[in-house]
Amino acid sequence: MAQSLSTAEVQALLDKPFMDLVHEAQTIHRRHFRPGTVQVSSLLSVKTGGCPEDCGYCAQAARYQTGVQGEGLMATDQVLEQARAARDAGATRFCLSAAWRGPKDRDLDQVAEMVAAVKEMGMETCATLGMLGEGQAERLAVAGLDYYNHNLDTSPEYYQQVIGTRGYDHRLDTLRKVQEAGLNVCCGGIVGMGESRTDRAGLIAQLAALAPQPQSVPINNLVPVPGTPVGDSSEPVEPLEFIRTVAAARIALPSSYIRLAAGRLSLTEAEQALCFQAGANSIFYGDELLTTPNPDEGSDRALLDKLGMAIEEAPQDSRAEKQA
Repeated sequence: MAQSLSTAEVQALLDKPFMDLVHEAQTIHRRHFRPGTVQVSSLLSVKTGGCPEDCGYCAQAARYQTGVQGEGLMATDQVLEQARAARDAGATRFCLSAAWRGPKDRDLDQVAEMVAAVKEMGMETCATLGMLGEGQAERLAVAGLDYYNHNLDTSPEYYQQVIGTRGYDHRLDTLRKVQEAGLNVCCGGIVGMGESRTDRAGLIAQLAALAPQPQSVPINNLVPVPGTPVGDSSEPVEPLEFIRTVAAARIALPSSYIRLAAGRLSLTEAEQALCFQAGANSIFYGDELLTTPNPDEGSDRALLDKLGMAIEEAPQDSRAEKQA
């Protein structure tokens, strides 16, 4: 079982000489994963915009003028068309995202239908629908959902600088419901919202303290969205600092998939290669992540070929039991 680290212990990792930190992360990575492989997921917004929350980075918050047009829940056949395309391009996990504070039961019925249909296609399934009520995680599990994504975003101390409409405890409560339902947890955060290195250490420490640790950990490099409080005020994190964050996450979460999520377009090929060297082993495929741009499949395949890396061809067995 992985051992949790304190914020001070994670900060000590982040403060290490860069080469020593990356070497340690790669060494730990090779103990738990086959080196040179990357898991590929595809993310689709099945309900876009109009969210009542005030997350300061989010283009889909209704209160901000970001140019995102609200759209209702997609039809299941439209979702399946996108899932087939993602599968044919090499993705093994399909993630459904809906901009809700939390799903209503009638909406959950339709999402469960989507999950079951995607699962029948032979793909792993993931959903991110906001906060879950009692019994909703169990309904998604019955439908065949493999992962539920609910990010902590940042440290508990910095959280209120970014979000005011839901507390940190609300997020932890949803994660508890997900784990009690037997679902795998996908949980990570965002770098570049004005937080300090200590806040990044605090986020990683919180993730490492979850029991079991998240099976998938997306690390987002903020894509500033004009019209959002964070997008209008934040300064980008230097690439080497982002890579340090990836490496510290690998060390603190040794058995988790560490996913490079939003913001990869701001990284050069060499910087992405260093992220893989630092223990990242998952990416999102496709030229758009919800409402922000992402490298297209051709660019990703070309990069992986240059690096001599391979895409995982089939879903792996659930890691939940291995970590419990």
